Amino acid sequence: MAGKKNRNMKALVLSGGKGTRLRPITYTGAKQLVPIANRPILAYVLDNIAKAGIKDVGIIISPETGGEIKETIGDGSNMGLSITYLLQDAPRGLAHAVVVGREFLGDDPFVMYLGDNLIGCGIENFVETFESSDSDAVILLKPVDNPQSFGVAEVDKSGKITGLEEKPKNPKSNLALVGVYIFSSEIHRAISEISPSARGELEITDAIQRLIAVGKPVQSRIVDTWWLDTGKKDDLLAANTVVLDEWFKRKIEGDVDSASQITGRVTIEKGATVRNSVLRGPIAIGRGSIIEDSFIGPYTSIGQGSRVKKSIIEHSVILAGAEISHVDRLEDSLIGRGAKVIKCHHKHQALRLMIGDDSVVEV
Repeated sequence: MAGKKNRNMKALVLSGGKGTRLRPITYTGAKQLVPIANRPILAYVLDNIAKAGIKDVGIIISPETGGEIKETIGDGSNMGLSITYLLQDAPRGLAHAVVVGREFLGDDPFVMYLGDNLIGCGIENFVETFESSDSDAVILLKPVDNPQSFGVAEVDKSGKITGLEEKPKNPKSNLALVGVYIFSSEIHRAISEISPSARGELEITDAIQRLIAVGKPVQSRIVDTWWLDTGKKDDLLAANTVVLDEWFKRKIEGDVDSASQITGRVTIEKGATVRNSVLRGPIAIGRGSIIEDSFIGPYTSIGQGSRVKKSIIEHSVILAGAEISHVDRLEDSLIGRGAKVIKCHHKHQALRLMIGDDSVVEV
């Protein structure tokens, strides 16, 4: 670990995996590119890394979705980053992703960041904690109500981690691993000394436990803001709500006619059109979208090129190119790219839907 402070901090962002909990949306796209307030989840992760002063980023991608991620994110130059894409042939565990990134990482310290997680704070302070300490790892933790569903850490009074368990039946604490880790090069040796778990994966919790076992200092820091794992529909809708609520301001750049009413923090991008409608923020409306004779309620984001006609929508994420027509009420819903939801009868209905790209639902 000598010379740690003099080395270049890098980042390894994990964007492989199959996103099974977000199907059918992820049958046709990467879960890390599902939009929160009309921006890919992965973009928020990369923002956080850039704000911490880290320039060199390796993104772990899968064969199925790597092309889409490359096309969407690019080389990172527009964010002040230099991005290298690293192919993981199959989801073999978080520690295996570090093995895949070994050549890119060299012996430099690095932040490992799960590409589908959002936290309500920057990581600058956590990076500074690592660089000013003698720790070989700093792990971000968050108290949760259901620790059985997460990797869980035991810590002493100084914040030093004394043990880890992966989804324990009888958790010894309520401190879940958030999915943001900072490691020295010692993690590579630890990974080389572990074996695949019962599910056939190289677990990062086992590697961290190995660091602890050989006497390497592993510290924790508590995330005192919100943390959202966006792996399921309800989590994604919650993330959309929080981001719209905390990070968005009123910005009307589209075309809004005099018959429409806009209240609260509503973002309407250039090229969007609003006609004879009521919009109550916080809301994000993407460029090229058309809203006609409709009510768009709080905590809704509508992707670019979508069309909403004679409908009521609240607390939903509508992806690009979707069409919602004559729907009495759509709420708590996730609508895929190019999908259509059309009401064909006169019976009043409130809908909660999760439909994939290019689907057609007629009700």
